[in-house]
Amino acid sequence: MKPSHRRVAVDAALAVLVAVSVGVAAAADLDVPAVGAGPGTYVFVVAFGALVLGRRRWPVAVLLASAGLLLLYYASGNPSVGLAVPVAVALYSAAEAGRTRWAAGVGLALLAVSTAMRLREGDPVGLLLGYELASQAGLMVAVVALGDAVRSRRREAAAAAAEREREAAARVEQERLRIARELHDVLAHTLSVVTLHGSLAAEALDDAPPDVPAARSAVAAVRDAAGGASRELRATVGLLRGGDPVPGLDQLDGLVRASAAAGLDIRVEGADASAGVPAVVASTAYRIVQESLTNVLRHSGAGTATVRLDRGPAELTVRICDDGGRSGAPRGAGFGLAGMRERAALLGGRVEAGPGRDGWVVEAVLPVPGPS
Repeated sequence: MKPSHRRVAVDAALAVLVAVSVGVAAAADLDVPAVGAGPGTYVFVVAFGALVLGRRRWPVAVLLASAGLLLLYYASGNPSVGLAVPVAVALYSAAEAGRTRWAAGVGLALLAVSTAMRLREGDPVGLLLGYELASQAGLMVAVVALGDAVRSRRREAAAAAAEREREAAARVEQERLRIARELHDVLAHTLSVVTLHGSLAAEALDDAPPDVPAARSAVAAVRDAAGGASRELRATVGLLRGGDPVPGLDQLDGLVRASAAAGLDIRVEGADASAGVPAVVASTAYRIVQESLTNVLRHSGAGTATVRLDRGPAELTVRICDDGGRSGAPRGAGFGLAGMRERAALLGGRVEAGPGRDGWVVEAVLPVPGPS
């Protein structure tokens, strides 16, 4: 049962309980001489129960209305039903809502008015002050204290939940910093060594005979790839440390140039569709394009590829296709495709991959939140 439905059910049950309790007390009519319950009495009984239904939304108003209705009930000459039972739920609800002073004040006022009127009517002082006043006051104090205690427990539970969230956030932040340190200390040094030796090899090839263009091109590609990886690593470490974000679709041109340098002809369509896309969506789209192009270069033997961006009312569609043929194992079937799907799933999107008309197709659909 939904919480809202459960609250309605509880309030309805309390309304019935109040009406039945007041009705039974009125029907019993313990006054001597008895007054007797008439049709008008049960109109008041139903009204006492109906007021309970508004206790959550208007706790003080329900309390005041219940107290006023009780005074009107007695002023109309109806049988005795006590003071506490008709207003017990209203007193509890006001205290639970943080209106303890209102609950205490209304309870005291009812006790004072009732005692004064009954003394004026000649009720025995000993019975009135020694028994009835104590019992009615005790019941009122009990329900007010219960409501205030429930409110305090809820407040403490909310504070404890907030503290747990802060501790969890602190642990996540510490883990991010640890990962950032590990990435920087281990991979950054290794990539720097690769970049340095790539540059040295390129300089050595400059003095070599001119019949080694393939080797020169390969070394240049290694140097550029290592340099790019170093920049990506710095950006990722910065993101983990709360710094600048990783590359987004605004850097798609650089990614295309790097792939073109490796021998792949790439056409980009709908680049303007990325305008206004949130940074986290743009970053995810960039990584998906990057991984897809890497798979094309590694596995397909394709000569051309197309990257198309389409912006819908609430989503960005990224489609990467190539002409590398339909046969062979799924490209990026290991961590590459899994990583793309995980990135998209974090945003509530999806990634599909499979053979297309001429080669392989990767399509990612990423939700784009509308303006708030």
